[in-house]
Amino acid sequence: MEENMKLATVEDTVEYHLYLIPNEPRDSEKHKEILQKYIERIMTHFAPMLVPYIWQNQPFNLKYKPGKDDVPAHIFGMTKFGDNIEDEWFIVYVVKQITKEFPELVARIEDNDGEFLLIEAADFLPKWLDPDNSANRVFFYQGKLCIIPAPRKSEAVSWLPTIPPTIPQALNIISTHPEKIFASESIQAAVNRRIRGYPEKIQASLHRAHCFLPAGIVAVLKQRPRLVAAGVQAFYLRDPIDLRACRVFKTFLPETRIMTLITFTKCLYAQLMQQRFMPDRRSGYKLPPPSHPQYRAHELGMKLAHGFEILCSKCSPHFSDSQKSPVIASPLWAGFLESLKNKDYFKGLIEGSAQYQERLEMAKNYFQLSVNRPESSLAMSSGEEILTLLQTVPFDIEELKKEAANLPPEDDDRWLDLSPEQLDQLLQEAAGKKEPEPISKEENYDLTQVSKSMKAFISKVSTHKGAELPREPSEAPITFDADSFLNYFDKILGPRPHESDSDDLDEEDFDSLDSDDNLDLETQEPGEASVEGTLDDLKSYMAQMDQELAHTSIGKSFTTQKQMEPLSQTTNSNSDEEDSGAGGSVMTPVDVDLNLVSNILESYSSQAGLAGPASNLLQSMGVQLPDNTDHRPASKPAKD
Repeated sequence: MEENMKLATVEDTVEYHLYLIPNEPRDSEKHKEILQKYIERIMTHFAPMLVPYIWQNQPFNLKYKPGKDDVPAHIFGMTKFGDNIEDEWFIVYVVKQITKEFPELVARIEDNDGEFLLIEAADFLPKWLDPDNSANRVFFYQGKLCIIPAPRKSEAVSWLPTIPPTIPQALNIISTHPEKIFASESIQAAVNRRIRGYPEKIQASLHRAHCFLPAGIVAVLKQRPRLVAAGVQAFYLRDPIDLRACRVFKTFLPETRIMTLITFTKCLYAQLMQQRFMPDRRSGYKLPPPSHPQYRAHELGMKLAHGFEILCSKCSPHFSDSQKSPVIASPLWAGFLESLKNKDYFKGLIEGSAQYQERLEMAKNYFQLSVNRPESSLAMSSGEEILTLLQTVPFDIEELKKEAANLPPEDDDRWLDLSPEQLDQLLQEAAGKKEPEPISKEENYDLTQVSKSMKAFISKVSTHKGAELPREPSEAPITFDADSFLNYFDKILGPRPHESDSDDLDEEDFDSLDSDDNLDLETQEPGEASVEGTLDDLKSYMAQMDQELAHTSIGKSFTTQKQMEPLSQTTNSNSDEEDSGAGGSVMTPVDVDLNLVSNILESYSSQAGLAGPASNLLQSMGVQLPDNTDHRPASKPAKD
């Protein structure tokens, strides 16, 4: 029995709000009825896409939320998506499509991190937009992302508030000036890239695997495929108290196990696969040897059975399902079912057939959870739902065994073991970058691109928020104002009445360095050192440092320009270098570009094909180095 259990943590949650415009102060019963009608229309319209979806934790849902303070009555939803981030982005896609299908609705969406849509488009945001002033500025309207701008300091715009707007103000701006608040194309593209591929992408996120499961679980999952998520989570987040119920199984006996095909999401499948677990000997769940061809199916089934047993063990033995109102008794059910038929939800299946009934049960379950959703105090837990299905849904073990003999093949799970190249490609796609063109081994690679990129990076201004990477070559070139740069140092150093060999500074010196007043570059007080004088002082300091370093061996670690001269001049160069070290003559200039490139290549080679500082830095600047085909140890240029 394993001792290390995964503890439950604070789950990630996404909230979504839908507002009706034009925004008017109305919280009457009539307005509530209007919003309720919108909820029904939305959930019915998107039912074919939402019904078969397997959620990690909670499904997409909508309900009426009354007005409070300055927030008007609106449609509200909240989903705990846990470890599956794809659930969150699927909800983003759904919310975006809602505003496209219902143009009179405006949507706002946020999660634990706040405005996560801005985080996704961080590389393209305007400079003025930051977490401090982004509240109530980001919305979806007519299927497009909107960002309400802030007025510039130099100009006043009557319809733009100087502080982050309230919800009523934001809705009024969107309804009156929609053409001025749509986000830029680059920001739109960054968000659209993240939700690209839906709804077809839903099928790509699923994984079908063979599982050796008790017949009761097979019957339950035929009726409620989404309950596989609850079973996986119960096992994944188990604790020692939960496992007490699994010492001797009472609900799902191991003797009833049969082979079946279960549909997981890739996230759920990975959670089951990545945990090592040995069942209690008293449970009756025995695994074949790892070399057995069906070992993985037995292991998956054993883990999933533990999860379902844990769910059922948390239910009261005398629980009653009388609180569950029949779905067909709801006045909304008939219209909902008719809408599903019109949207070809049943795919032409014969009414009454087994596959038709399965899809019908899924639709009823979706209707109960999302359209006719009961209050939380009346909603059944997953364990109660499982026990209710076991009591009400008949199943024949012999029929299930016959189905097990003709199972379709399971999906390949090699996606769990990504190669470094595949991982790099996924990261490139996630970042919205095109995959770099492969570099031929015979091609002469231009190393000047490395030095130019590094120089551009060093020339960028960095702050306490971090360093900025160079822009694309198509953007404006980097400029360097030498006068402003020297004025800045002139302000810091100030006039030098006398030289001092001491490294100690008085408190007044520290105060002057820390004062913002002394860093003012706009004014020039009389009596300060001139730019030329400061430059001469810096050159003098550098010359003294060169003289001191000339008597050390540190200079031999760099490649100088003289080392790159023809071999015929090498002897004289060496004698001059010796004289320079002894007599203090002028040192040979260092070849900065060559040293930069050689050191980066040496660092890149030491990474042995893995991620590292050299490749990460260069790739962030758009520089792709070829693979290292020379596996000999890196050597520096020979010195004669």
